[in-house]
Amino acid sequence: MSHNCSEPNVSNRTWVFDARGVARRFRHAAIFGALRALLPGETMRFCNDHDPLPLLAELGEHFGERLNVVYHRRSPGDVVIDFVVRA
Repeated sequence: MSHNCSEPNVSNRTWVFDARGVARRFRHAAIFGALRALLPGETMRFCNDHDPLPLLAELGEHFGERLNVVYHRRSPGDVVIDFVVRA
C-alpha cells in the first residue's frame, strides 16, 4: 500500500500523524495525546523513520485491546503503521 505522509488526512476516518516532524523528546507524548483524541472506529496513520518497538510496547500496556496495530511498511527509514481504535 502506498501513501504520501505529507497529505493531511485520508478517507475513512483515518488521520495522518507524521512523527518525523515532531522533535524526538516530544514524540511519545504527542502520539499518546493524538491516540487519546481518536474516537472508536477512527485510525491514526503513523509515519516514522524507524520501527518504534519500545513505543508499541508502551501503547500495548496503556491501551491494551482497544488499539489494533497494522503495519503498511516496515523498512529502514520508512515505517507506516495504522493504529485503529476499537470501541
